[in-house]
Amino acid sequence: MLKGIILLEVLVLASAGAMLLGRRLLQVPQQVALAAESARVDQKAAPSAAITAPASRAESGRQALGSVRQPMLLVEKSRHRLTVFDGGVARKSYRIAIGGGRGDKTCEGDRCTPEGEFYVCVKNPNSRFTLALGLSYPNAEDAARGLRAGRISRAQHDAIVEAIGRRCRPPWNTPLGGEIMIHGKGAGRDWTLGCIAMNDEDIRELYPAVRLGTVVRVVP
Repeated sequence: MLKGIILLEVLVLASAGAMLLGRRLLQVPQQVALAAESARVDQKAAPSAAITAPASRAESGRQALGSVRQPMLLVEKSRHRLTVFDGGVARKSYRIAIGGGRGDKTCEGDRCTPEGEFYVCVKNPNSRFTLALGLSYPNAEDAARGLRAGRISRAQHDAIVEAIGRRCRPPWNTPLGGEIMIHGKGAGRDWTLGCIAMNDEDIRELYPAVRLGTVVRVVP
């Protein structure tokens, strides 16, 4: 009788152990699946090197600019920074100096660097400031503002608007001023009359990458 009871207890314990082992074996595929799903989520959340690398290079300024197929320049006055974009991707940033005046340019002699959207309308390889890229200031918005303020005549306004429409150099001899350039001779301090100055080695690198018609956006 005693042997029968002991044998029954052994069978019960063996059955319970088998059930526990079975449950653990069933949990293994679930844990593997959860781990795989977690890895997939982490992979989606992590930024790829292809996305972050251009911004890192643009900030460092240590890597050569190289060839630029679709150039666009962004000038940030408050940050004293010019960034070259290629097809919307930041390629490289440079330290710049701007005019001694504050705010947007409105007239000749105010020493302000103009704000707005322009394009490169002149390239001067013989500039006394090393190399120079001329901007299409004044643009149509500047002309409209100057006309409203009584600074320029209707004829001067129309001449500016016509030149901008043809994507060529606007008149630089009106009371609004002109000859705003991106040029060399140093970016250590704000010393220009409204131009954007770069260090000589930087303008020498930038100049061949920029062609006539390249968009230049200048923001405060």
